[in-house]
Amino acid sequence: MADRLSVNTASREGPAALLAMRGVTKAFPGVRALDGVDFTLRAGEIHALMGENGAGKSTLIKVLTGAYRPERGTILLAGKEIAPRSPAHAQSLGISTVYQEINLIPDLSVAENLFLGRQPRRLGSINWKLMERQARAALARLRIEIDVKSPLASYSTAIQQLVAIARALDLSARILVLDEPTSSLDEKETEELFTVMRRLRGQGMGLLFVTHFIDQVYTVSDRITVLRNGRLVGEYARRGLPRMALIGKMIGRGENSAAQVTGKAPSRRGAAGEGFVEVRGLGRRGWLKPMDLRLRRGQVLGLAGLLGSGRTETARLLFGLTRADTGEVLIGKRRVRLTSPRRAIAERFGYMPEDRRRHGLVPELSLRENIILALQARRGLFGALSRKRQAEIARGFIEALRIDTTDVEKPIRHLSGGNQQKAILARWLATQADLLILDEPTRGIDVGAKEEIEKLIGSLAQRGVSILFISSELDEVIRVSDRVAVLRDRMKVAELSGDEVSGPRVMRAMAETDA
Repeated sequence: MADRLSVNTASREGPAALLAMRGVTKAFPGVRALDGVDFTLRAGEIHALMGENGAGKSTLIKVLTGAYRPERGTILLAGKEIAPRSPAHAQSLGISTVYQEINLIPDLSVAENLFLGRQPRRLGSINWKLMERQARAALARLRIEIDVKSPLASYSTAIQQLVAIARALDLSARILVLDEPTSSLDEKETEELFTVMRRLRGQGMGLLFVTHFIDQVYTVSDRITVLRNGRLVGEYARRGLPRMALIGKMIGRGENSAAQVTGKAPSRRGAAGEGFVEVRGLGRRGWLKPMDLRLRRGQVLGLAGLLGSGRTETARLLFGLTRADTGEVLIGKRRVRLTSPRRAIAERFGYMPEDRRRHGLVPELSLRENIILALQARRGLFGALSRKRQAEIARGFIEALRIDTTDVEKPIRHLSGGNQQKAILARWLATQADLLILDEPTRGIDVGAKEEIEKLIGSLAQRGVSILFISSELDEVIRVSDRVAVLRDRMKVAELSGDEVSGPRVMRAMAETDA
């Protein structure tokens, strides 16, 4: 049963319940994204919606805004039942959404963006003076003074975000949904946004705030609803929910969550080989705060943290998929510039992306072609391998990694998830990678395949490969890693090694208490 506030339904909704979603259920082929979820938003409050990947946050928002139609459940707006048919219909009802990606046109002026599709007209033409005057009035509500004639692109991301909010408010919104609005903002810009959010709360608006940043939740929200695996975990007053308890509820632990996260600790190998890769102050503005990491040969360094903590961002910077604007990377004592994946591959780095289907596999190609892909790319046009040699290499890794297939020419899309993951590992092993960056290598595979992948990671480390291991499953990070760097809100907050690698220590660091 969901762990709710200790009040009954009537008092929880009360006369000030602006929005009440009850028993909302939404399914897709093979998955129930929402399973009887309740959500209440009051007038004059900021309500944070929290949960890890697959929790159901995005689906709930899309049901509320009319992008999805639920199979079951009711939605009450100010006590009246509604059934939004589309985002435009939801807007007409007073429900507006501002998404992480700003859906405005940067080359148009601020005023044109504010009134796009509903420009005031006079004698059949746009009344530019009236539109600009109304634009200034809409921004004045948020206490923003800018030149509304200037292109939107001439302003910072934070101002563009506030313009998007002003547009939503000008549509007579009673509910404002903010979906990851701070993801591209720095600390000063975030605080400016929070000032606006507090002002809107004071005006009686209900704000639904979706974020992965724990610190921000405790800075600006009044209440918190937690979803997990499509179900309601509970609704809580922010003041009554300690950070440690919030993290435990998000990842599926009880009140004594830290003590319950134990995992089967590996036999620590102690001191590993010599230092291989050293990261000093690596970061990118609005993406990841500067951090230090040291990767040793024959050792697994785990990255622990909630979704949005900076795990994938770290992996992408280290593999050159995103360029860092601060810091440096050293291999031994040699400084290297990882400006692209090609440069990273040349340094014998390998990368398994979080989403194997979109970013890791070429589904139209065979198992052989997918395995040989990185090796062939590194050899270049004039180092092409013969078809026979490619097949020999592929068969060797198929046997070594126990990839279940009848034929090296079988399209990789026909393999199971676990075998696809092994094929991506084989791709980088074929390049004789010295560092493997593994982002969620066991996501979406069965228990047996997961155990095989974990054993394979251990055996690779024993052979001297350096491994950066990322997983949203805290038990798995503890089980696999020799050392664990803990991330929170896009920064490294602790590093643990040996017997320090335990559930309580990691969760305390994630919750911003002494590790």
